[in-house]
Amino acid sequence: MQPTFSSSRILLPVRPWFILTTIGLALLLNFLPTAHWPGVPDWVALVLCFWAIREPRFVGMGTAFLLGLGMDVADGAVLGQHCFAYILLTFVATSQARRILWFPVGQQMLQILPLLLLCQIAQLLMRLMAGADFPGWSFLVSPLVAASLWIPATFLLLLPQYQPVSRDDNRPL
Repeated sequence: MQPTFSSSRILLPVRPWFILTTIGLALLLNFLPTAHWPGVPDWVALVLCFWAIREPRFVGMGTAFLLGLGMDVADGAVLGQHCFAYILLTFVATSQARRILWFPVGQQMLQILPLLLLCQIAQLLMRLMAGADFPGWSFLVSPLVAASLWIPATFLLLLPQYQPVSRDDNRPL
């Protein structure tokens, strides 16, 4: 019986500098003025979710806390809003990582959507408890767009790990 995924190659180990670079780029994308437009995904949540699933030993709840604190300060939001949401996202993503990775990438997108919705709703509830107005139902568009970007994000973030390895004819792998 053939496996259902397209490649059974063994991935190279991820380099920590690459994880930090992708998280830094996601932070820069979230700092853009267009980040608050409806439908623009929370790039930090997407990248954080990806690395929490793929590399839970490198990216955990401490990283989520620091990224959330940075986003709270940069956004001028309720202090702890992004922290709580990102920690919740990382906890659920890490606890469900083995189950999520069992699915092909197209179906992983459907598994990620509730996680991103949970993150967005947690931020919304924190804002509402602080006295902000309800922003409307357009806040649900951002997690949908982020979940639809799961497939290209997975391809791009795993690309450095697919580098060719020098073949050794004496080794079976």
